[in-house]
Amino acid sequence: MKKTLRHGYTTGACAAAAAKGAALMLARQAEVSEVVIELPAGISATFPLHGQSFTADEAACFVVKDAGDDPDVTNGAELHARVALIPPLPCSSTGGSTINIEGGAGIGKATKPGLAVAPGEWAINPVPRRMIEQAVREAIQDSPFTIHHSRLTPLDSPFTIHHSPFTINDSPFTLLVTISIPDGELRAQRTLNARLGIQGGLSILGTTGIVSPLSAQAWTDTIDTALDVARACGCGNVVLSTGRTSELAAQRLLNHAAAHPVTGERVLLPDEAFVMMGDHVAHALRSCAQRGFVQPLVACQFAKLLKIACGHENTHAAASELDLSRLLGWAVEAGLPEAVTAAIAPANTAREIVIASNFDPGLLELVCNHAAKAAKRHEKNLRTQFLLADYNGAIAFHGPSVPCG
Repeated sequence: MKKTLRHGYTTGACAAAAAKGAALMLARQAEVSEVVIELPAGISATFPLHGQSFTADEAACFVVKDAGDDPDVTNGAELHARVALIPPLPCSSTGGSTINIEGGAGIGKATKPGLAVAPGEWAINPVPRRMIEQAVREAIQDSPFTIHHSRLTPLDSPFTIHHSPFTINDSPFTLLVTISIPDGELRAQRTLNARLGIQGGLSILGTTGIVSPLSAQAWTDTIDTALDVARACGCGNVVLSTGRTSELAAQRLLNHAAAHPVTGERVLLPDEAFVMMGDHVAHALRSCAQRGFVQPLVACQFAKLLKIACGHENTHAAASELDLSRLLGWAVEAGLPEAVTAAIAPANTAREIVIASNFDPGLLELVCNHAAKAAKRHEKNLRTQFLLADYNGAIAFHGPSVPCG
């Protein structure tokens, strides 16, 4: 019997739950063991709380992220929230009370344009930010309480918080919500955050609050974000790669090219132009077209190139199979030398073929042309060029793009 896979929750949902728990404890001046929040997906979810603490001025707790059966780098992370009551400044005229949200330890900051938040801001995306604010407002508005605040009222005089705008004895105030992940900076080293322009930690993400089991959304979201950053940074084109080895080979080729024969200039591609797409070829190509990158370069090794040529949308082994018989048919039809077809016929792997044929230019051009045609089937407006990496860190072949029309 097939196992039913569990869904999990986003960092945004966990942060909102922790913030609600802390706000409830601040309001009630009592420990809270769990909270229920409404997710953007339209369902409610219950989150156990840990590390509860509270005083008259602030409260804190954390939620342990459960990614279900789609574990990622944030699975098991502690999403901490601290909610502090900030009294108004003397003679301040804030026009009403506010909820301010900021990042703490382990939360990154944006350093490049094109992200969901502006450079210099905490990497807490807009939907999670709204979830956090809504959760805190619900906690404050829906909790019947009378508590003391040592800095605003005498200890024997309780204050009350009314519906928005919140007031304490009819005075505006601010709730400061701080989200942190104690080991977030360490976990971020296993992500592409630094390349995307998020420095110092993880991002608080999620649009639905739910992580689907074994989904590819984390990858495809990262591809989209990387392309947004490339466009915002003014990149005229991008290089998609299936892996780091191929990407490094492409960087060595493109950034060490000869100077322009007339101007003497050599324009280096910025880091933002290199986008790690992994196995998600079709998604990356469509995302390029949506953002105006109509002549992307794709850097990959021969096995991935062959899968792309066969029209697979995803080149992962679990999603696609190598069809060496198809390659043999192409080679025979194209009239490639017998030495090449003889290398294909008995082979078990693509690597075996390309090495046995000594990276035959005719074979590589044939497969690159089929790959470029397949790319146009994924997105008709693209003119894709392929850079085939060998197994020694160099580009062995520059595949031509398919002509327009």
